[in-house]
Amino acid sequence: MNIIHEINNVNDKFATQGSKLKIEKRGEKLNIRGSLPSKKNEHDFSVQRIALGLNADFNGLEEAKKKLQLITLQLELNQFNWINWVKKTDKKEIKNEFKLLVKLKEFEEFFFKENKNEYLSSTRKTTWRSSYKPYLKRIISIQSDSNTEDLNDIFIATLKTYKEGTRSRKQCATSLSVLAKFLGHKLPEDWKLMAKGYGLNKASFRDLPSDEVIEDLWDKIPNKSWQYVFGLMATYGLRNHEVFFCDLSSLNIYGDKIIRVLPTTKTGEHQVWPFHPKWIDKFELCKLGKDPGLLPNINRDLKDTTLQKIGKKITDQFKRYSLNIKPYDLRHAWAVRTIFYDLPDTVAARMMGHSVSLHTQTYHHWITKRDQQQAVNNALSKYKKREIFKSL
Repeated sequence: MNIIHEINNVNDKFATQGSKLKIEKRGEKLNIRGSLPSKKNEHDFSVQRIALGLNADFNGLEEAKKKLQLITLQLELNQFNWINWVKKTDKKEIKNEFKLLVKLKEFEEFFFKENKNEYLSSTRKTTWRSSYKPYLKRIISIQSDSNTEDLNDIFIATLKTYKEGTRSRKQCATSLSVLAKFLGHKLPEDWKLMAKGYGLNKASFRDLPSDEVIEDLWDKIPNKSWQYVFGLMATYGLRNHEVFFCDLSSLNIYGDKIIRVLPTTKTGEHQVWPFHPKWIDKFELCKLGKDPGLLPNINRDLKDTTLQKIGKKITDQFKRYSLNIKPYDLRHAWAVRTIFYDLPDTVAARMMGHSVSLHTQTYHHWITKRDQQQAVNNALSKYKKREIFKSL
């Protein structure tokens, strides 16, 4: 069979899979040609060539196919780097990197499998971008530098790039655990110990805004629509994006003031009660029960945007109004407030849309303080009763 004819067949096959790259014969050598990032600016693409140094024969074509697949995967995972292609690359390195990239691509396809609901699909995209993609990119970088095939070495090296006691390290450990399960790989026995993620002892031991500060900040916001956003987050402990995906009808004058977070959000449908209830009037939230259109008019169509982008708009507004707190500080403050209302931790966790274990881990300090205070109060009460009895 003519080599040109076979190259055309290979290119046609890749084209049907959406590839914008193709193999070409120049003289007696094979190249890859197509839209590639600029060497000066990775965000600018133009038609360029990669010289493979392979002979234009059937053996060379087989190698060229593998390299075309590798480059395609690198582009999809934002891992393409000209440094790897302007010099002769060791075949073993290519083989190892390609093998890992294929596995990660299979994991990505598995992650999005059977999510036909467009809203759920958008939520998964947000989760992938924030909770998986950054760590997988780091895995690829570490494997490329070390050229090891030992997954434990790769996973541990990736984990150690994040500082102990940080949320990023905890999230990295969680994401890699899911990947390991998909790969059928057993992680080291002390993996959880190495994770040492974010619990309150370090990451969440923060200066949360007091109720008075929250009320003062609300007064500082000049835009009424964004005041409603701030008020909802403070009163109901909502995540940034959840503000725009709630059933607020219960906020009308005769409603029970229990809002429903819709299933299109990060952790699905759940109901939330107000803490403090008095803030419904203070922040004029009842108006939203009658007209939810009072909230800012932003794009909420998850076909065109993501939950992460919607959430970022709120973060940007906090900076714009110089509020000097992060949106999540309102959520943390709400959680701590429920602790001192003596709301059961299981109920508070359900309202926040996360697990009880995460709730107790995150708010361990305040929960412990509450439980200790209750024990002290009980002890003092018993002592007081004994003293009264003695005096009789």
